[in-house]
Amino acid sequence: MSELRPFHIAFPVDDLGAARHFYGTILGCPEGRSSDTWIDFNFFGHQIVAHYKPADPNAPKIHSNAVDGHDVPVLHFGVVLTHEDWKALAAKVRAAGITFIIEPYTRFEGQVGEQSTMFFLDPSGTALEFKAFGDLSQLFAK
Repeated sequence: MSELRPFHIAFPVDDLGAARHFYGTILGCPEGRSSDTWIDFNFFGHQIVAHYKPADPNAPKIHSNAVDGHDVPVLHFGVVLTHEDWKALAAKVRAAGITFIIEPYTRFEGQVGEQSTMFFLDPSGTALEFKAFGDLSQLFAK
């Protein structure tokens, strides 16, 4: 396998100031380049770009699918962390008063793919998932 390369994702936000605070201050993602319509962040070594898009009051509700007894938002992104960093992030998010869509817990406990996971929304309603594996080789295990 070749060297792991950073991914890039751009996503809409309806308030750049709130995105700057959430990703920069709460999640601790360093800010890169920016303009009056977008902000780059270093998202745990990956490049994410928050692009301004006015809020749409007619936007559909978040769609979810059942996974391990929880309603997982279909549209989401995140990163796999070490267990120590995952626990620290969960504490930081909780201390910031952010509501979890799915509280931190162990998914698929005792099964292939066992992982710690948590879901929460950014200020614009984008769902984020953060995971940790005791055994990273389980990431793509069947």
